[in-house]
Amino acid sequence: MKKDKVFYDESIINREKVIVRVSLIGILFNVLLSGVKAVIGITANSISVLLDAVNNLSDALSSIITIIGTYLAGKPADKKHPLGYGRIEYLTGMFVAAIVIYAGLTSMVESVKKIFKPEFPDYSYISLVIIVIGVFVKLFLGLYTRKKGKDVNSGSLFASGSDALFDAVLSTSVLIAAIIYIKTGLSIEAYIGALISCFIIKAGCEMMMETLNEILGTRIDKELSKKLKSLIMEEEAVLGVYDLFINNYGPNKDYASVHIELPDTMTVEDVDVITRRIQTRVFTETGIVLTGVGVYSFNTRDDEAADIRNKVFEKVMSHDWALQMHGFYVDIKEKNMRFDVVMSFEINRSEGLKILYSELNEMYEGFTIIISADEDLSD
Repeated sequence: MKKDKVFYDESIINREKVIVRVSLIGILFNVLLSGVKAVIGITANSISVLLDAVNNLSDALSSIITIIGTYLAGKPADKKHPLGYGRIEYLTGMFVAAIVIYAGLTSMVESVKKIFKPEFPDYSYISLVIIVIGVFVKLFLGLYTRKKGKDVNSGSLFASGSDALFDAVLSTSVLIAAIIYIKTGLSIEAYIGALISCFIIKAGCEMMMETLNEILGTRIDKELSKKLKSLIMEEEAVLGVYDLFINNYGPNKDYASVHIELPDTMTVEDVDVITRRIQTRVFTETGIVLTGVGVYSFNTRDDEAADIRNKVFEKVMSHDWALQMHGFYVDIKEKNMRFDVVMSFEINRSEGLKILYSELNEMYEGFTIIISADEDLSD
């Protein structure tokens, strides 16, 4: 496992290098575009071109923030933060989203001003050619940055790429407005600027919400949940996998816990061997650290216990809000019964437990019944 850990650490280092390299490319191109467009905007007296220049400058700032966030998130764990600083990347994503929203609002304000107090631009064909070049540069930057962001699972890089694609659309609208003005003398750039500003603000808000969801915690990805459970179920002795829970401490920094169901004939030594083997395999194949593997004991030596289990299962699952029953164990001699129930968010857990206790106490009078209500965390 130590060997795999080395490879995993190397992949994290490579990820950081990719983010920094892509961000530096973005800074270089955006600063150049911003300077050229600012000159064109001032020379041609074009508010839309000037706003486009400011937007490019804000993109360069976004890339700088991304680099700083990546550096801080990559700091090694310490006594104060034993699980590292990975979540700083989510804060970086929020800053980038805030910059996008600010750029959109600024564009909207300036565009509305020009609607009520129009100014007529004076475009040259050279300026139009430069704007066209700018569109293709932003398209390249947007697609390239989004792809790299997706490859290395960087929300802030992906957000920067999305912003660049919106800039390409904005620049295209500026170009169309310029051509219409040259051909007809009709100036519509202020109206187009206001319309594009709405899309930029919307995109910024969506980026912000996506990052907030990561911070708050989202439902476990269905495919990841399926993969983890399949890996664990490949252990011959494992009869079921339940209560999968993943804590995220930044991109590619996941810590999980799970319960497995094992036959009641196994020794503690057997359980120790299996759980350690599961932890090693899960980490090797997914990079996820299983911090805890709990165990449910499954009745295998008593037909009467199996019959009780089936009846309890039928009663519990007769309710629409009961999604799963697991961890069942009954000691008939001592009259003890325990199991877990996964409840949907459609019912209050206390209410659900009250219903189940009422029904099962009536079915098995004299039994001590313990029911644990689990959250619906994964599929």
